[in-house]
Amino acid sequence: MKYKKELSIAFKVSIPIMMGYIVLGFAFGLLLVSFKYSWYLAPLMSLFIYAGALQFMAINFFNAKAGFIDIAIASWFINIRQSFYGLSLLKRFEETGKVKPYLIFGLTDETYALLTTIKDDETINKKWYYFYLTAFNQFYWFLGSTLGALIGLNIEFNTSGLEFSLTALFVVLCIEQYKSLKNIIPFIVGFLCSLMALFFVSSDKMLLISIFCSLIVIFLLKKRVENE
Repeated sequence: MKYKKELSIAFKVSIPIMMGYIVLGFAFGLLLVSFKYSWYLAPLMSLFIYAGALQFMAINFFNAKAGFIDIAIASWFINIRQSFYGLSLLKRFEETGKVKPYLIFGLTDETYALLTTIKDDETINKKWYYFYLTAFNQFYWFLGSTLGALIGLNIEFNTSGLEFSLTALFVVLCIEQYKSLKNIIPFIVGFLCSLMALFFVSSDKMLLISIFCSLIVIFLLKKRVENE
């Protein structure tokens, strides 16, 4: 099989995401059918939307009978952080050819964390490694959400608290980032900016503002170090 090495490495790297995505996707599937929506919406949304936070929010949109404009604006605010991720990966993705649109589509928080934490093996084909890694992660989410929806049709579950699995996964990835960087300053900046946004900005804009402020502060700190 061509690019077998890339497939094997991508699978091994994606295992931590598998643990979180299957559980969280399962929770999404359960929640969806608990509100009496058709089970097949879970796999369809996981294939064509593939945005964890937005998919959970979509259930609230459906229940509130929100209009298309309201949904579009809310979706933009929820996923605008991906723009910052994409900008930092432009150089990595510049030679990925036909798979680049899929890499952009499949760039989730967790996939970004892996791409920026795990050092690339110089002996592998980066294009197919990135593709397989992204595809594995989406498959885990698709599998979890589909299983959750199908099982939720016949068995009643208490779904309270399941959404915390996403937070737990972020914590693990954050620890891995620190082990890789060995620099605590970006984490302190992120924490302080998030704390400020939490107190002074509405909850629906908190994430975007905290990311934006963190980038500005880190950029200014980097400039200061370069000028000294």
